[in-house]
Amino acid sequence: MKSSDLKSLSVDELWDLHEQIAAELTQKMTAEKAALEDRLRRLGSSTKPASGQDKRAKRFYPKVLPKYRNPKNRSETWTGRGKQPRWLVDQLRVGRKLNEFLIRQPS
Repeated sequence: MKSSDLKSLSVDELWDLHEQIAAELTQKMTAEKAALEDRLRRLGSSTKPASGQDKRAKRFYPKVLPKYRNPKNRSETWTGRGKQPRWLVDQLRVGRKLNEFLIRQPS
């Protein structure tokens, strides 16, 4: 179809043509996807579902014990990983040293 043919069509005719093209594209894409999945199956490969049903097992991370403790509130601890907690930042800002907050490990 030439562009001059398209220019002579009305809006309704163009919209009908658009819907026909979209329907035909959908059919062809579905058929091609099925053919590709069949080919993959014959090659021995498996396709993963796109819906996220195939969840990987969560990687095991060992529990990290806290290294630092807030002397004013003994329940507040920090492992030394990640962002420093506010209570520690405030204490370091007034001049205290990080070593002062270390939790003593029993020997």
